[in-house]
Amino acid sequence: MTPMTRDQDRDQGWKQGWKRLIYTEAPSDRGNMRRVLNSLVLHLHPVRVPARAIRFTYTWGLGGISTLLCLLLAITGVLLMFRYEPDIERAYLSIQALEAEVAFGSLIRGVHHWSANLLVITIFLHLLRVFFTGGFKAGRTTNWIIGVVLLVVVLAFNFTGYLLPWDQLSYWAVTVSTAIMRYVPGLGTEVAKGLLGGHEVGAATLRNFYALHVAVLPAGMLALLGYHFWRIRKDGGISQPLTHPEGGDVRVTTIPHLVRREAAVAAVVLTAIVAFSMLVTAPLGPVADPLHSPNPAKAAWYFGGLQELLLHMETEAALVLLAIVGAAVVLVPVLDRDRATIGVYFRSARGRAAALLGAVAGLNLTPLAILADELWIDWSALMPGAPTWVSHGFVPLAVVLIAFCAVALAARWLLKATYGESIVAVGAFLVAALLVMTITCALFRGENMDLVWPGGL
Repeated sequence: MTPMTRDQDRDQGWKQGWKRLIYTEAPSDRGNMRRVLNSLVLHLHPVRVPARAIRFTYTWGLGGISTLLCLLLAITGVLLMFRYEPDIERAYLSIQALEAEVAFGSLIRGVHHWSANLLVITIFLHLLRVFFTGGFKAGRTTNWIIGVVLLVVVLAFNFTGYLLPWDQLSYWAVTVSTAIMRYVPGLGTEVAKGLLGGHEVGAATLRNFYALHVAVLPAGMLALLGYHFWRIRKDGGISQPLTHPEGGDVRVTTIPHLVRREAAVAAVVLTAIVAFSMLVTAPLGPVADPLHSPNPAKAAWYFGGLQELLLHMETEAALVLLAIVGAAVVLVPVLDRDRATIGVYFRSARGRAAALLGAVAGLNLTPLAILADELWIDWSALMPGAPTWVSHGFVPLAVVLIAFCAVALAARWLLKATYGESIVAVGAFLVAALLVMTITCALFRGENMDLVWPGGL
């Protein structure tokens, strides 16, 4: 074989190789990628899902939106770590530099900040959706508890991240919040001291919060989310009614029916967050000043309901109330076991009336109780000589518990509600009361935490 022939054969071989790469291997690679993506989707979802389960008006996309926000927070959080310095001398300056000097730094911080706040709302609403549809029944108790723990972890994420800008607002909000922890019996003081790294907010606090925010909590969140998705997949997907009077259990394939809806919701949410972050900059107040407390010194808005509650009863009584409510939330699968109502909003038409009764009672009685305690009722004068744990602790706590019982009894007597429907009424009352207290603390509390009109702040 001559050198010319060898060169021609080599050139022909190269041409055939490129043809195989372009016309044969590329489609195969695309097919492999599609199979990988399909496999990933089907690890999170069953192959087929009930057609009624993917209606937007049933789930409102809250679980998917919460997952998307977690991914968005992880991505923007990693980007922020390249510029943020967890040191009390440089933390605030690094945020200022991020806002003013880093390309798209303000946008990335805004997306991270507003996504974190939105995540608190969406995961809370997701839990409410599961509660009001009875999605914790039929062997789903463990996943309900995991969901409650995930809400606590999200609050911990926001709480630890709130301090990192090291501005006046975040410094005193954390100071107020950790002061409340000291009233928890037993380990409260030690936990607060461990978080602070001492007796007050300082350099050790910032390092502790940063480590929790970027290492400890993400690891816990990843483990909980993995188990949460696995349980949903193992339980056959989203909970649904056991019988469908409107035409049976019609199922559709996850791909493309569910995936197409999830992609559309994700696109809308991403667009909305980015647009909002471009229009509204993430807040950044003056640098933290331990010597001058703002008036009023408020906790973060998601703890506003608790701070408002502490204005009306002793801290120990408020913590007892929180423990009772928390235990009821965790044990609600034990309290309401009627499998026949799983997947039905408010259990029934009568349950919807009971929920409306509870919500109206909460929206009306809560502001009246706040005004009465603020302007008219003086428990010390009504019970002279009684210790404060009685007049400002036991009595307000008893009033709240009586209100819960009254709502449940009203649903049973007035609407002939079942036991499960009465629980729905109490849940709606509790949510409405929490909403009113949060709004009151955020908008209607001025200097010295006195009631004011929002325009007077």
